[in-house]
Amino acid sequence: MAATHTTAGGRSGRAGLLTVTCLGQFMVLLDNTVVGAALPDMQHRLHTQLTGLQWIVDAYVLLVAMLLLSGGVFADRFGRKRVYLTGVAVFTAASLVCSLAPSVGWLVAGRVLQGIGAAALSPASLALLAAAHPVPQERIKAIGLWAGFSGIGLAAGPVAGGVLTEAFGWPAIFLVNLPIGVVLLLVGLCHLGESRNPSAAAIDVPGTVLSVLAVGALTYGLIEGGARGWTSPVILGSFAAAVLLLAAFVAVEARRSAPMLPLRLFRQRLFTVSNTAMVVVGFALMGSSFFFSQFFVYVQGSSILRAGLQTLPVSLTMVIASPYAGRLAARHGFRIVVTTGLALAGLGLLALGMVHADTGYANVWWRLGLVGTGFALAMSPLTGAAIQAVSPQEGGLASGISSTTRQIGAVLGVAVLGAVVRTRQSGGASFATGIDSAFVAAGAVTAATAVVTGLWLARPKPAEGSAAPHRSTGPDPVTTSNGASAHRL
Repeated sequence: MAATHTTAGGRSGRAGLLTVTCLGQFMVLLDNTVVGAALPDMQHRLHTQLTGLQWIVDAYVLLVAMLLLSGGVFADRFGRKRVYLTGVAVFTAASLVCSLAPSVGWLVAGRVLQGIGAAALSPASLALLAAAHPVPQERIKAIGLWAGFSGIGLAAGPVAGGVLTEAFGWPAIFLVNLPIGVVLLLVGLCHLGESRNPSAAAIDVPGTVLSVLAVGALTYGLIEGGARGWTSPVILGSFAAAVLLLAAFVAVEARRSAPMLPLRLFRQRLFTVSNTAMVVVGFALMGSSFFFSQFFVYVQGSSILRAGLQTLPVSLTMVIASPYAGRLAARHGFRIVVTTGLALAGLGLLALGMVHADTGYANVWWRLGLVGTGFALAMSPLTGAAIQAVSPQEGGLASGISSTTRQIGAVLGVAVLGAVVRTRQSGGASFATGIDSAFVAAGAVTAATAVVTGLWLARPKPAEGSAAPHRSTGPDPVTTSNGASAHRL
């Protein structure tokens, strides 16, 4: 038996489930973008430097990136309702810790706990929806609403962050999660039915631990290198540890029968190129977004509220363009749409690198919109390309890996582009010049990746007389625009 589940009672139960899962995902996605608007206030009130702000962002993203795949496995094995509500409880408690944090250290600790909660909550919410809607058309509609709430959360983040921070200070962006979390727990206990997959793969504990430590060591070196010195023993040691831990991760995954990251998938060029490009998407989008509010506040003198509104074109264009990305890819192919999207995003970032303190907003918003539109066109087709590269029963895994690679790119983007800014400042340049350099670096990497996808983002044609790639039968994955997936149970 592939799955067992209990329902929570007809149409009202379905409505309750849809409300709970969508609201939970909305809370997670809101937290992805709401923090950016509050960074200037955090820096002022917590008396921290750029390094502290990087840890506030990356502590959350790092845990989500490294635990996302394991969160889905946990939900399948131990019960999706149980894991979902546990994730909500951890996320809500962590939000309280963040709001009460008296120092950067406490805030980073709270963000780590938030990341753990989000990594459990997000995949479990989608798995609950899929299990409760066995009819494909009903499931597509339900997941469409789930993805739509994700988009609303992303778009609302900068504005909500600006309003709350301006009115009450940065702790308010975390306090807003408390009533949402309490409602989710109360309604979830009443309206969610339990479901699980007894035949789900075993949890890859060694792989999960090694991946967290490897990416964590690399992130530490990149963030702290500017402050401690790139040749200091601590920084060189962190980079060496990252290399050794990554090598150990590869060795362990190659030997396990059910690894969290099957290395054989990367033998497919389409899979490798699409995930490499997704790392760049996360790198450039999150790394540049980290500086948007700081640019408007510190360089152009905007208020925190106004800065939140000024960054809105990025998330708004992403919400508008995302639904069309999949249709365009189905009509014109992954390569054309992804390459066009990356090229637009790269041009937008390069154009942002030419914005200065006296540049009027009328000459800024379209650059932000170009960035959002470009990345929206690239993300969904890149996930689709990764899924197409594998067998149908591995579609959910491929989608999860695609989301994970984007999150890893986000971690590295905040760390590396922050290092670019600090390096420029240590050389005597202003903060504004450092931000321009970061935008240009992100744009150059994105544009170069557009060339790579233009050349190689295509399934290689089988040689004449050879068999087509094996396609075994299995459950069809359902994939959303933000890269999450669920299996047809």
